[in-house]
Amino acid sequence: MSPRLPFRLGLTGSIGMGKSTTAQIFRELGVPVHDADAAVHALYGAEGAAPVEAAFPGVVVDGRVDRALLGARVFGNDEAMKRLEAIVHPLVRAREKAFLDQAAEAGEPIAVLDIPLLYETGAQDRVDAVLVVTAPEDVQRARVMARPGMSEETFAAILARQMPDAEKRRRADHVLDTRHGLDHARAAVAELLHQLRAARGGNANKEDGDA
Repeated sequence: MSPRLPFRLGLTGSIGMGKSTTAQIFRELGVPVHDADAAVHALYGAEGAAPVEAAFPGVVVDGRVDRALLGARVFGNDEAMKRLEAIVHPLVRAREKAFLDQAAEAGEPIAVLDIPLLYETGAQDRVDAVLVVTAPEDVQRARVMARPGMSEETFAAILARQMPDAEKRRRADHVLDTRHGLDHARAAVAELLHQLRAARGGNANKEDGDA
């Protein structure tokens, strides 16, 4: 019999909402986290380099996909973005599966899948519950515009690719408002983990990874 898969908590939220900080809180509390963005970055220097170069010649430098060169080719081009996603998404899924298998072998009760475009890519179908991080629009804008190199145009383009925050909150199983600061977020995450572990003990999750 294969090890029991952990409860898969999907973590998502629009740009500037505090998702990366929330993911780090889960790690600090001992929960394994799979970062989809980090997986993409890693595969661009490994198994993803050759197929991406084949689709977009000239974007690989010294054996690694140059994200700036690639971005210039796909940014604002829906057709090019779809071609890239058709290459990258299956590779990320393979890394995600390996992560979950490892978590199962380790007997982890809960694992977090940090997926920025969770709803946009249909990833909600492969998790047991979704936590959406949110913040008021003015807080979000202030955070994003403080990032180096960020412009109104880039911010608008990123938002255009993301499901509206209100819709994400409507679909979510759990919502964390990050406007209240780090201590509040830590307490909220700890409480959520307590609830999920209690439910896990009661066999409340989907059996053996059925989505």
